[in-house]
Amino acid sequence: AADPAAACRIAAVCRRDGYRVIGISDPAYPQRLREIHSAPAVLYVNGAWPDFDGAAAIAMVGTRDATPYGLQVATRLASDLARSGVWVVSGGALGIDTAAHRAALMAGGRTVAVLGAGFHSRYLMSNAELRRQIAEKGVLVTEYPPDAPMRKGAFPLRNRIISALSLGVVVVEAGERSGALITAQ
Repeated sequence: AADPAAACRIAAVCRRDGYRVIGISDPAYPQRLREIHSAPAVLYVNGAWPDFDGAAAIAMVGTRDATPYGLQVATRLASDLARSGVWVVSGGALGIDTAAHRAALMAGGRTVAVLGAGFHSRYLMSNAELRRQIAEKGVLVTEYPPDAPMRKGAFPLRNRIISALSLGVVVVEAGERSGALITAQ
């Protein structure tokens, strides 16, 4: 059973910080996401939520330990997609994700960072400035309340959202047993 007091606290934090909460029955909830197994009941949104059902969105994923060539490819592809009006979706992590988000923003396009923790999580705070830019010119989204920390197993859950929001997934560079390949599957 849900805790009504906890729900009220979460709602108060979202109002205070300007986060939107989109439930699975909300018309703004993407149909592609609604149709997956274990669709999140709620999405927390920071930024301009697009109409995903009418938007062209492509996921770009890959390793955190990217090679210079991988970063170059991610930058080029994301830039070209963004200039073509395609939303670039990724996970907000270091490496390929960061290159894709930055390139989309630099090209004047839109990008979506799907996070595996709440917006206030200390995880990957080295990307805090990029997250701020994404919230201003794109959107941050998570299924976790704002104060939820990073937990083991959050990445595969996050990856299902990345792929469901997108019409396709581009794996730029990844190891044989990587989360990027899970996202592509």
